[in-house]
Amino acid sequence: MPTALASLALVLAVVAVVFSVISLRRQAGARRRLGAEALPEDVHGLRQEVAALRAEGADALRHLAVVRYDAFGDMGGHLSWSVALLDQAGHGVVLTSIAGRSDARTYAKSVSSWTSDQQLSPEEQEAIATARPS
Repeated sequence: MPTALASLALVLAVVAVVFSVISLRRQAGARRRLGAEALPEDVHGLRQEVAALRAEGADALRHLAVVRYDAFGDMGGHLSWSVALLDQAGHGVVLTSIAGRSDARTYAKSVSSWTSDQQLSPEEQEAIATARPS
């Protein structure tokens, strides 16, 4: 008797799984036939939000590179540095700090399309080149 009940339960479980698979396949086919119109309204809103965030992120400073060096032969420790901060299109700024024994100087130069109208030092050029994606 217990084996008959177990067999009946197993058969009912298999039948339930078969009906579930058939139902899921019908739903998937209906969604494919309807296309994007069948998506809920909030999904369209989320897609618009993602597109806006991507457009906004294009202006973010996402490319960064630091070059440390000794600006003077009598100084060690790579205390001078140049850093490039650039967005996706290569617009931004390169900052340079040159450390000497008695003073330090800081420079900022604008960068547009990965180049600058101002003369760049080799270290500044290296920082921009390093920040640029391959």
